[in-house]
Amino acid sequence: MEVPLQTEMVELVPNGKHSEGLLPVITPMAGNQRVEDPTRSCIEGKSFLQKSPSKEPHFTDFEGKTSFGMSVFNLSNAIMGSGILGLAYAMANTGIILFLFLLTAVALLSSYSIHLLLKSSGVVGIRAYEQLGYRAFGTPGKLAAALAITLQNIGAMSSYLYIIKSELPLVIQTFLNLEEKTSDWYMNGNYLVILVSVIIILPLALMRQLGYLGYSSGFSLSCMMFFLIAVIYKKFHVPCPLPPNFNNTTGNFSHMEVVKEKVQLQIEPEAAAFCTPSYFTLNSQTAYTIPIMAFAFVCHPEVLPIYTELKDPSKKKMQHISNLSITVMYIMYFLAALFGYLTFYDGVESELLHTYSKVDPFDVLILCVRVAVLTAVTLTVPIVLFPVRRAIQQMLFPNQEFSWLRHVLIAVGLLTCINLLVIFAPNILGIFGVIGATSAPCLIFIFPAIFYFRIMPTEKEPARSTPKILALCFAVLGFLLMTMSLSFIIIDWASGTSRHGGNH
Repeated sequence: MEVPLQTEMVELVPNGKHSEGLLPVITPMAGNQRVEDPTRSCIEGKSFLQKSPSKEPHFTDFEGKTSFGMSVFNLSNAIMGSGILGLAYAMANTGIILFLFLLTAVALLSSYSIHLLLKSSGVVGIRAYEQLGYRAFGTPGKLAAALAITLQNIGAMSSYLYIIKSELPLVIQTFLNLEEKTSDWYMNGNYLVILVSVIIILPLALMRQLGYLGYSSGFSLSCMMFFLIAVIYKKFHVPCPLPPNFNNTTGNFSHMEVVKEKVQLQIEPEAAAFCTPSYFTLNSQTAYTIPIMAFAFVCHPEVLPIYTELKDPSKKKMQHISNLSITVMYIMYFLAALFGYLTFYDGVESELLHTYSKVDPFDVLILCVRVAVLTAVTLTVPIVLFPVRRAIQQMLFPNQEFSWLRHVLIAVGLLTCINLLVIFAPNILGIFGVIGATSAPCLIFIFPAIFYFRIMPTEKEPARSTPKILALCFAVLGFLLMTMSLSFIIIDWASGTSRHGGNH
């Protein structure tokens, strides 16, 4: 295995060279001969912000123009996935206190993981996940990172399109006020997912720079904020427990209020116990909720591309963007889980929106929420597609200059394959559950830690230094999470019972 020398890793290029698939970092020789100065080049702030008077090659073939706010929108949108729909189910199987502890731990670990990535990129002047793998372990490291990114993000995109396939026909059915689903083409989820992919997702995915998607990311986050507000509002308007025939009260508000009053009058001690929150729960389903939460903050493939396009980039600035994005998502995740759980308690389903259908399938507010969630996941797909395209370029077209034809063909090919998977794979959630259980721990825990361990020069941090020991412990934690997740999935399949929650 050919591994780049550690002594080369402190040489930085001011903004490197990036043409969709990043080229290996080389020291520019033409025009302005640069002299290696380790004491200066190790300092990330100087290296990334330094301007070359002769405008030597940059990391990007354009100046970073994305603002701080737009970068927060893009990264938050990358974190926000369909997993938010399953967090109330996770809380029902962990209890409020244990859920809060686990969510806080995962958020902090995710922030630390991004810190390792940024620190590694600062040492070698690289802002692409795959190229960090190349600097750490040569070509095998680059291919492993590219493969993990491809699998993880294809799984994520497939889960988003699967939501469109299942939810959009229901939305149209409710809009048309139909009691039963018809055989018309516009009620067929397969046709609808292709239509959405061609009309909305593909044009956004063809944009050359990720920063341009900041506006759609902001709108997507607004849609999920509306979802959160609706969940909080419904907590105070849905009776507990639900009466057996409550789902027959289709849209008659006064009748719903009468039923609600009757339920409150007839409530029994057993029902009162059912509607009492649990603060600490351990059951057979608890183990399945941990991977859901562990993968709720997966955004690491997008961190370095967003860093590349940041205006006036620095490691400290990008860490602030990451911390702010994680904090916003942490608050939204907890509130959505808490109020969703306090609405239905142990009756909450693994997909929260389906639970509201028990209340009133024609509820206008829930209809609007469904539309908002569909909009949010649709606008998230192009964000997730960018790192996959870069990973494919790293594997198949290394050292190639940017080509519009290749840029378009990869996007079209990816969307075509994902649409075919969503349409023809009956148990797609199970398939991508395995992918998520293997690629996500690699991207969040294992790769950032071992890349950091290999890339950070031993003269700066010896192998037995505290930061490197912490990084190794972090990698071991990721390996344990991966082993645990795969074990649960295998046991679940062996028992023949299909259990699934939200998938980020």
